[in-house]
This record gives sequence, structure tokens and C-alpha cells, in this order.
Amino acid sequence: MNFTKIIQVFVPLLGIELIFMIPAMIWAMIDHDVHVQIAFIKTMIVIAVVGILFWLVSRDAEDGFYAREGLVTTGMAWIIMSILGCLPFYFSHEIPSFIDALFETVSGFTTTGSSILVNVEEMSRGLLYWRSFTHWLGGMGVLVFLLAIVPLSGKNEGFTLHILRAESPGPSVGKLVPRMRQTAIILYVLYFVLTVIDIILLMVGGMSLFEALCTGFGTAGTGGFGVKSDSLASYSPFIQNVTTVFMFLFGVNFSCYYLIFINRIKDALKDEELHAYLGIIFVSILVITLNIRPLYQTTEESLRHAAFQVGTVMSTTGYATTDFDLWPGLSKGILMILMLGGACAGSTGGGFKIARVVLLLKSLRRNIHENLHPSEIKKIRMNGHIVDEKVLANLNGYLAAYVGIMVISFLLISIDGFSIETNVSAVIATLNNIGPGFAEVGATCNYSMYSAFSKCVLIFNMLAGRLELFPMIILFARTTWTRK
Repeated sequence: MNFTKIIQVFVPLLGIELIFMIPAMIWAMIDHDVHVQIAFIKTMIVIAVVGILFWLVSRDAEDGFYAREGLVTTGMAWIIMSILGCLPFYFSHEIPSFIDALFETVSGFTTTGSSILVNVEEMSRGLLYWRSFTHWLGGMGVLVFLLAIVPLSGKNEGFTLHILRAESPGPSVGKLVPRMRQTAIILYVLYFVLTVIDIILLMVGGMSLFEALCTGFGTAGTGGFGVKSDSLASYSPFIQNVTTVFMFLFGVNFSCYYLIFINRIKDALKDEELHAYLGIIFVSILVITLNIRPLYQTTEESLRHAAFQVGTVMSTTGYATTDFDLWPGLSKGILMILMLGGACAGSTGGGFKIARVVLLLKSLRRNIHENLHPSEIKKIRMNGHIVDEKVLANLNGYLAAYVGIMVISFLLISIDGFSIETNVSAVIATLNNIGPGFAEVGATCNYSMYSAFSKCVLIFNMLAGRLELFPMIILFARTTWTRK
């Protein structure tokens, strides 16, 4: 294990975190929130000191960076970013508990949107801005952003590949272009442009600049932190519809946008995962609209709420326009299933990923076919290409880990004594980076009632879900830390 090379990656990463706290502190200065300004200054000093120490330790780091280093770097980077990123909340005493501050920050960086805040409006704008911006930075990935602006490859050609593979969501990472750094730049340019368009449309709809920025960051990162306790319920139908559209857009694999960008529109439209994603969206909205129609005055209102909630759950954003915990059992059941499926691979959304669902169904169909025709050898294809058997083996391993973490987490947080519906949905919502669940963690509730122990379990779930499980799991493996 090349520890010094791993530590070397953290140095510019901390620099990025420090720089991005400056706009949040400017909001605090505009509002004359002295205690928040002091909290950010203290945090920046801590980050600077830690960064200098990391630089002193790693300045003579040797080359040699492989898959194991990539996974460890990714897992540790997100933990360090979250611990340091939560300090403004803690130092300002607006979130007096360190575990609660860490929970809120991890929920931000992992774009989960689960919150311990009882009254969001009481928090200062500087901290609200930082809270929402963590969504945007974590949406595409903090290390992807680092690769886009800092040349870190050195002599090891696999450096950027291992980092990008460890942090990018989905069963595999496709090379958009031959150079990984160029891939990262393209991803963030597309991400930035879509975010700006969303923010402009929100302002056209009547949002202030501050509200549009925070909402746009949450939508782009599919995070869901709002600046109001009722999320987006009190905003106009126009703003709700704009957010619905962009939640769906940010749940699409960014490879499709790249193909459109280079004028390969037909290839993008042929994507099987995209077809499944759009099909599930259409059917879910239709069924839920019909199911909840008696609860609302008009069909338009029913359709708007159905589309928004399908969008917020499937893209794992976590905003809300209504209390869907009051909906009929069929609609709630569909939303629960959508929580598990999630968005597309290569998007900013969380969940199991539609690509994995498609591959599992194809694998099931092949197994049935082989049982009926034992002598035939049938290959699984995705978008016209044969899927490597190693990818399918990794998928089975991922499914086993996914179910295992879910079961263990449910049992651990059940110690607190809340209802099964509350605990099951809390685990699903955090592991899939969705935010709200059902019952006591529903759209109008929060996670403040859980014990510190349960919050730590859910913090692990949020990190594991965002990082595709394995970068967090291997941190607990003894063999990870051996020199060989």
C-alpha cells in the first residue's frame, strides 16, 4: 500500500474544499453573521494546518498507484472531506452536536438529503449555502473535480483511471475519451452548463438568487437540501415543474449527453438503460396519477405531484411538494421500489442503478434459457455489445454486499425502537442516497430522533451508497492495510 501517495492526493483536495468555503463565508458577511464568519475562519485554519501536515508527510511520495490505492483514496477522501466540512456547523453552534453536524455534511456530500434539522429557516444563509453546495460538489464527485483541474497522474498511467473508477457510479466506467482527465473535464463542463440553465429558469420563476443557487445545487447533485422546511411545496407550479424536469435530466447517464454533444444522437437514443429509465418513469407517473387523483382537486395537480415525487425518488434527489406518506398503499409501494432502483449509472443520482437492474433481468432470462436448453451457450448483450462475464460476477458480488449492508443496518438501528416501516425506509433512503423515507423519516419529518450510534450507521450507509459500497467496505478489511 502506497500510503504517502494516497496522502498526497488529499493535499489539493483540501485546498479545493477551503476555496469553496469562501462564497459561503461571503454570504455570512453580507448578512453580518459574525459567529458564522468566525466558524468558517476557524475551519479554514484547521483545513490549512491539516493540508500542510499532509504535504510535509507526502512531498517525497513514490509513484505506484493501483486499484487498491484508488479504492482506499476514494473512501478516505470522502471521510476527511466530510469531517472537515462539518466544522462550520459545529463551530457556529447552529448544529451543536458533532455527530449531527457530520450526519448533515455527509448527507450533503453524498447527495442524500437526509437531515437532522427541525427548522431549516432558522439556519444562517452562509451555512445554508455551504450545506447545499456540498450537494453540487459531491454530485459528480469531488475526486472527479480534482482530476478535471489538477494534473495528478505522474508516472503512473493508471492513477486517474483507478480514481475515476472508484468514485464513478455504476457497474463499470466507460471511456468517453481516451484520456481520463479529459473525460473528467467534459463531465464537469456538461454538469456546470445544466446547473446554470436550471438556476436561470428558477430565477425566471420568481426565486431569489440565493434560493435559486441552493435549489439548483440540490437538483444538479440530486441531493435535496432545501432552504425551507416544506422543501418546494410552497413554490409555484412552474418552479416545481422545472425542478421535476431537471431531476430527471440529472438522473440520466452523462455519457448520453456526451454522445449528443459530439453529434452521435442516434447512439445516445439507442441506450438500453435510457429506454428502461424513461419507461419506468412514464409507467410510474401514470399509475400514481390515477391512484392519487381523488386526493387532489384537478388532474393537473395530481399529475404534477406524481411526476415530481417519481422524479425526486427515482433520481434520489429528495425534494418534496406534498406529504407522499399520506398517499395510498399502491403509490407508496411504487415509490419504495423506485427508491431501490434509483437513477442511471454515470449520473449524479444514487440507488442500485438502472443498468444493474437491466443486467440482472438479462442474467435471469439467460439462466431460464440455459435450464431449458442446457447445451446452448448464450451471451448477454448490452447496447449491442457482449457483456464481460467478469462484469456479471462483480454485479452478483455487489448485490450480495448491497443486501448484506441493508439487513445489518436495519438490525443495528432497530435498537432505537422505532417502527419497522421507519427503520426499513431509513436504511433504504440513506443507502440509496434518497433522503426522506416513510413514517417518522417521511417527507415532513427528519432523522434527529435517532441515537448517535444509529446516525453513525446511517452515515456509513450514505458514504457506502454514494461510493458504490466497495471503497467503504475495504476500509474495514485487514488485508487492505498490509504492505504487500
